[in-house]
Amino acid sequence: MTDKKIVLTLKIVIILGISLILLGVYFHLFNQTIEDMGVNGIIISAACVSIGMALSLPTKMFLTFVLVKREMEQDKEKSSKAEPTAQVTQEVTQNPRV
Repeated sequence: MTDKKIVLTLKIVIILGISLILLGVYFHLFNQTIEDMGVNGIIISAACVSIGMALSLPTKMFLTFVLVKREMEQDKEKSSKAEPTAQVTQEVTQNPRV
């Protein structure tokens, strides 16, 4: 997989995790059916929240590592492109024409 596909997949998993967390909160606070189910309803809402957290948190960490790695590579490319001009500047300051 390319980096773009990995990043897209991770973003989808994060959105799915956050959606499950919100669904669990909705079940717990606002859904009458889940409330009428008693302990089983609490288990269902807690399962939604816990699965959502399990999906969202590790992928956020991995996505952060991927994005930091990409940024470091871009900075390295920028600095390698900037080196020739820095060398010319050094040569001009060391050997000024009078």
